[in-house]
Formats: sequence, structure tokens, C-alpha cells
Amino acid sequence: MNPCLKHLHTSLQDGCRFCVWLIYAGIIGLLVGIVAVAFHYGIHWATDIRLSHPTILWALPFTGAAIVFFYRVCGMEKDQGTNLVLVAVREAEPLKLRTAPLIFLSTVLTHLVGGSAGREGAALQLGGSLAAWIGKEIRLDAKDHRIMVMCGMSAAFSALFGTPLTAALFSMEVVSVGVLYYAALVPCLTSAMVAFQLACLCGLHQVDNYPIHEVLALTPTSVAKVMILGALCALVSILFCVSVHTAPKWYQKLIPQPLLRAFVGGCLVLLVTSLIGSQDYNGAGDTVIQRMLEGETIPEAFLFKILLTALTLGAGFRGGEIVPVLFTGAAFGTTLSTLLSIPHGFSGALGMVAVFCGATNCPISALLLAFELFGGEGLPLYALCCGVSYTLSGYYGLYHEQKIVYSKLKPEWINTKAR
Repeated sequence: MNPCLKHLHTSLQDGCRFCVWLIYAGIIGLLVGIVAVAFHYGIHWATDIRLSHPTILWALPFTGAAIVFFYRVCGMEKDQGTNLVLVAVREAEPLKLRTAPLIFLSTVLTHLVGGSAGREGAALQLGGSLAAWIGKEIRLDAKDHRIMVMCGMSAAFSALFGTPLTAALFSMEVVSVGVLYYAALVPCLTSAMVAFQLACLCGLHQVDNYPIHEVLALTPTSVAKVMILGALCALVSILFCVSVHTAPKWYQKLIPQPLLRAFVGGCLVLLVTSLIGSQDYNGAGDTVIQRMLEGETIPEAFLFKILLTALTLGAGFRGGEIVPVLFTGAAFGTTLSTLLSIPHGFSGALGMVAVFCGATNCPISALLLAFELFGGEGLPLYALCCGVSYTLSGYYGLYHEQKIVYSKLKPEWINTKAR
């Protein structure tokens, strides 16, 4: 074939593929977006009931056992949660459709009774499993199936958190650190934006929850302060990751029986909550994050949130880790604001994105999160804080199936799993 004709033929094929993926991504954005909106309202309903009836926390032990029982009945007692979604993207492993209703129900129940967990990690499983089922039904090959799963992750994350750019890049960045799946860029952005617009039509994301009123100017002094904060946030992110990974190991070692383990875990969360004397650390904690950014300082808050999240998820309750990570970062950042002479809200915002970056090993996503949550002012300092946290957090991470493909310190291939 003539080279020019061959090139034209290839371009036409690429154009057709591009159009097909726009359709696929739009469908995923709509379908996953609808489920994610329902999931949001389910979490909101559960949280309102818990806050109106605080004594519902006494149901923690029984609900934990019920969640573990549900997973056992469905043959998914050894489900790895978000880790399984990462494997599905990297290695085209199949995802079971039953993951979606299970994670939906179990996460709502966890929030209802006051387990310390988020929702975005659950959203990744929800969107990934639904998209994987659709990809299977339309008989996509293994490579396209991976893109479909990433589209589902992006759509669910975007609809729930209202950050479409972060959602799209996070789905591409979190699987293999150092490698971005650029072929998925337009599909992920499309599904994320469709889901976001759908969520807005359904009444979500109408209010700016995290206003930052004062930002440091870019000066040598502010650079030094932000680098110190970033280094300390790296240590906090390591503490968070080690805690959530160590807790299930201790539970399994001391209490081999899963149902009993979940019951005891619920009792421990209830006990710690009673000793603290506040329900600020139960559930996701969005309202507490807002309070801290607006001026409240709770020095011990980041440690309490890490402890309760580890006790909750380690026992077998279900939910996400990302909002607890943001809570931890906001609490730590606001606590250090006076010491480092950084405006209170800005210090909390820096802590949020820096601890998120250190825990997820996703610096680009963290920078986009700062932009979408707090605006463009001070963006170079957000970038610096995230960069320092990313570099100094080592090879720890929230998800043990995450691959660290390239070294953080040298341009060399290492291909190791996050610790």
C-alpha cells in the first residue's frame, strides 16, 4: 500500500476509535454517575441519622459482624477492596459485578453506625466494578477493558467529590507510580466531566466547602516554611499508611475468626469514641475539615483520626481511606500553622494535599486537587509542599497493590510494590 494511503487509513482508524471511546466514556459517566449520586445521598442519609441519634454507635459491633457476613455469603470474604481495582487496571484481572452493591451497602452501613471511613476509595471500587461489567458485556479486549475500568473510577470519584480533573488523573496515576496511561486521558476526562455535570444537576457540589481566605506570597521565607511542612507531612502520611496496614495484621493474629474480629473491632471503635468524648472522628469528617480550615485547631485530631480509621478498616468495616487522609492532613497542617507562621486555613490546605500526596504517591493528582478545592492562588507553594512530601514519603502507600515503577530519587526503574 502507498505510504500516504497507509497513513491516511491509520488516521481514519484512530479517528473512529476516538469517537467510539467518547461514546463509551459518556455512557460510563452517565451510568456510574447515577449510581455515585445515589451513593452520595445514601452516605448523607446515614450520616444525618447518626448525628441525630448518637446512640446508634452502640450498633457498631453488630454491624461490623453483619458486613463481614455479607461478604462471606457472597463469596467475597477475601476481597481486597481498592487493591483489586488497581490489579484490574494493570493486569486486566476480572472484577465481579457483585462488588458494586456490596461496597455500596457496606459503606453506607459503616457510616450509619459511626465507623471512621471515607467514601472515595469505595467509589473507586463501585465505579471500577460497574465499568468492568459493561466492558465485559460489550466484549472489549484486555487493553480496552483496562481503560474502561479507569473511566469508571474517574466517573465515581468525580461525581462524589466534585473534582473531575483530579478524578481523571488519579485513576491514571495511582496504578503504577512513574507511568501515566495517556491512552486513557480523553476517556477518563470525558467520563469524569459527564459524571460531574450529572452530579451538579442532582444538587451536589453547589457550595464551595473549603474557602481559603489568606495565602502566603511566594518568597524565600515562604518556600522554606512550606518545605518544612511538606517534610513533616511525609512523616504523617507514612504513619497513616503503616497504621492502616498494621491494624488488620494485628486483628488477624489476635482474633483469627473474621466475624468475632469485626465485632471486637466495633467495640474498640466504640470504646475509643467514648474515651475521646466526641463523634468528630467518626464517619468521614467533612464538616470537621471545614471547621478546621475556618479557624479551629485540634492538636490531637490527626492522631485520633488515624487511630479510629485503622481500627475501623482493619476490623473488616468497609469504606474509603482518602477523606480520612484529607482530615489527617488538615488537622496536622492547622496545628502547625502558628509554629510555622503560615495562615491557618492555608496551612491546613497545604497539609491536606501534602498528606494525600504522600499516602497515594500521586503528585499530579494532589496538585490538581489543590487547584480544584482551593483555587489557583498559591499553586506553586502547593506544588512544592506536595513534591517534598512525595519524595520523602519513601515507598509507603495506601494500596499495597500499587506499583512504584520508577525511583523517587533517581531516574531508574525499580518496579516494587508500595509498602
